[in-house]
Amino acid sequence: MFSHVMLGTDDIDASKAFYDAALGALGVKPGRSDDKGRVIYMQPTGLFLLGKPIDGEPACHANGGTVGFAAPSTEAVDAWHAAGVAAGGTPIEDAPGFRSNAFGKLYLAYLRDPAGNKVCALYRPAA
Repeated sequence: MFSHVMLGTDDIDASKAFYDAALGALGVKPGRSDDKGRVIYMQPTGLFLLGKPIDGEPACHANGGTVGFAAPSTEAVDAWHAAGVAAGGTPIEDAPGFRSNAFGKLYLAYLRDPAGNKVCALYRPAA
């Protein structure tokens, strides 16, 4: 459904360190910088990018917005959360764990990245 997701940040280095650690725990290679100063994480299913806002205004997070990263196991979600916290992320909401909703049972963990964006790792066990 998505070709890419891009998040704004005023501190590219802090955001790259956070995402290199957190996404690295999910098996994603470190981001690469392009000639415009953006950081790009390439996966077969799409791109995740970090960059300074094009309009020159300060970056801000979306109130109510969340970017979710697929994880292959509960252990990967826990590793993502721990790596993200160690790299400057802020734990939010409940501790990593199972939650049930209309989509079934999910294992989730939430963080705010260094720029304040809300991100999560999600593992969906087999029914």
